[in-house]
Amino acid sequence: MPWSNQSGGGDNGQGPWGGGGGGGAGGRPPPDIEDMLRKGQERVRGLIPGGGASPKIIMLLVVVAALLWLATGFYRVQPGQQGVALIFGKVVKSTPPGLDYNLPAPIGEVFTPQVDLSRRVDIGFRGAGEVSRGRSTERDVLEESLMLTGDQNIVDMDFTVFWKINSASDYLFNIRVPENTVKVVAESAMREVVGQTRFDLAVTTGREDIQDKTKALMQTILDQYKSGIEITTVQLQKSDPPSEVIDAFNDVQRARQDRDRLRNEAEAYANSIVPVARGLAEKDIQQAQGYRERQIQEAKGEADRFLSVYDAYKVAPEVTRRRMYLETLGEVLGSARKVIIDQKGGGTGVVPYLPLPEIQKRQEQDKKESGN
Repeated sequence: MPWSNQSGGGDNGQGPWGGGGGGGAGGRPPPDIEDMLRKGQERVRGLIPGGGASPKIIMLLVVVAALLWLATGFYRVQPGQQGVALIFGKVVKSTPPGLDYNLPAPIGEVFTPQVDLSRRVDIGFRGAGEVSRGRSTERDVLEESLMLTGDQNIVDMDFTVFWKINSASDYLFNIRVPENTVKVVAESAMREVVGQTRFDLAVTTGREDIQDKTKALMQTILDQYKSGIEITTVQLQKSDPPSEVIDAFNDVQRARQDRDRLRNEAEAYANSIVPVARGLAEKDIQQAQGYRERQIQEAKGEADRFLSVYDAYKVAPEVTRRRMYLETLGEVLGSARKVIIDQKGGGTGVVPYLPLPEIQKRQEQDKKESGN
C-alpha cells in the first residue's frame, strides 16, 4: 500500500482521514546519478580480467546496462485495473488496461489497483454469511445499529454498503485505510438521514427512501474528500424496533392493522349503500316532478278545453247544448249493454244486437291462430 511509505505529519496537506494530498509516494531523497554511475564502473572493472578496461568498453557496458534498466519500465495493466504512474513520487498519469511505459525504479513507480471489484462494508452487524458448526456466526453490534429517529424514538438498523474505486490516484493518495473511511462515512450519513425520519416510516414504508438519501449523502461526503470511491448500493438488512420493545411494537402494529381493516370495511359498506340510497332518492324526486308536471298540464288542458267549449257556446248555444248532450249520451251508453225494441215491427218487437266490435276482435284472433 502506498501509504506505508508516507511520512505523515500534522499540517502537511493531509486529507480528512490523515492521508496526504497526493504528493510523493515516500520520504526517500532522490537518487544520486553520479554515484550510481561510479559504483557501476567499479563493478564492471571488478568483472573484467586484469582489473581494467578501455574507456570505450566501459562506456558500452554502461549504455547496455542503461538500456536494460530502461527496458524494465514497461508494465501491463490487466482488465479491471487502473494504472497510476509516479515519477519521483508524483503522480504523472493514469493508464487504462493495456501495455504502457514509465521510468523504472527508483525514479518511477506504478500501482495497479483493481477498480472493477465491488467491495462491501457491514454496519450494525458482523459475520454475515459465515456458518460455524451449522449455526450462523452473525453478530449484532448495537453501538453501530441503534439510531435515534426524528420523533425521538430508537430504531435498530443494520445495513450494508457496496462500493468500488472510480479514481485510482485519489483512492491511493488522498485517504488512509479506505474501508474504515467508508464505514465511518456510512454510519454518519445513515444517522443523519434517520434523524430526519419518523419512526413509523423508518421501520415500514420509508426504507427505500432512507437507502437513496444515505447513498446520495455518502457520495457527496466522499467526493468532498476526493476519495476516488463510488458508492454503488446502500442496502438495509434490518430496520426494527429494539428487541426490548419489539413485542409491544408488534401489538401496536396489529392494532393499527385491525383499525385500518375495520375502517376499510366501513368505507366499503358506505360506498355500497350511499349510492343506492341516493339513486332511490333521485328516482322519487323525478317521479314527483313528473307527477306534478302531468297534473299541471292536465289541468291546463281541461281549462283550455272548457274555455274552447265556452267560446263555442257563446257563439251557438243551442248547437253546443245538443253536441254536449250527444257526447254525454255516447259516454254513458258506450259501455252499457243495449237492447233495441221496435214497437212498430210487430212480433216481439226485440231487435237482436250484433256486437260488431267483439266479432271483429274474434276474427282477428282466429287469423293470428291460423297464421301460427
